[in-house]
Amino acid sequence: MNAVSPVVKPVSQMRLAPGSTVSIQDVSWKEFESILQELGEKRSLRVAYSKSTLEIMVPLPEHEKSKDLISDIVKILLKIAGKNYEPFGSTTFKRENVAGVEPDACFYIQNYQRMIGRRKLEQNNPPPDLAIGTDVTSKTTLDAYEAIAVPELWIYDSKELRISLLRDGHYIESDNSPNFPNIPVTQIIAATVERAWQVGTVQALKEFEGTLDRNSF
Repeated sequence: MNAVSPVVKPVSQMRLAPGSTVSIQDVSWKEFESILQELGEKRSLRVAYSKSTLEIMVPLPEHEKSKDLISDIVKILLKIAGKNYEPFGSTTFKRENVAGVEPDACFYIQNYQRMIGRRKLEQNNPPPDLAIGTDVTSKTTLDAYEAIAVPELWIYDSKELRISLLRDGHYIESDNSPNFPNIPVTQIIAATVERAWQVGTVQALKEFEGTLDRNSF
């Protein structure tokens, strides 16, 4: 009886439907790095790696709209609060041999000065102060964010925004954002995202900015 050899195909040849997630077990760090290189930077899918598990996620079109809108809301809040920041988009953040994750959007706020002019990440760079993900439900992705030690994580899923804060190496859910302590972030973001589906993104952002109380910052 002849032995059957496994079929090996490049990950880049996988054809995944929007909204789907593929989980691959027993992936070494070296393999993870090779897969990232193979996939390249110009792609719509997101990857997460933790505890030797690799997840590849393909966002839905509505995912992209929510991501961009929430990112714009954060920029408005930071501007009104008079806080400087450096946006790093969906950069791949890594903790070597442990974890890797790609937020939908992220911001350096407290550490923005360290990241000015930075064209690529280095090992001694801090994690982003605020990371944003949409439709994130997998333990692998959340474990990766914990390992990278992102202090504040926003997850928008099923028309709700959840805020998670890193405490003693683990996330706990919070009703408030330390970056915007006097703003009901979870309520206003959820309402603005839903409003954008009714009146369009530009109008929803105008209405959002018009309702902000400058005295709250």
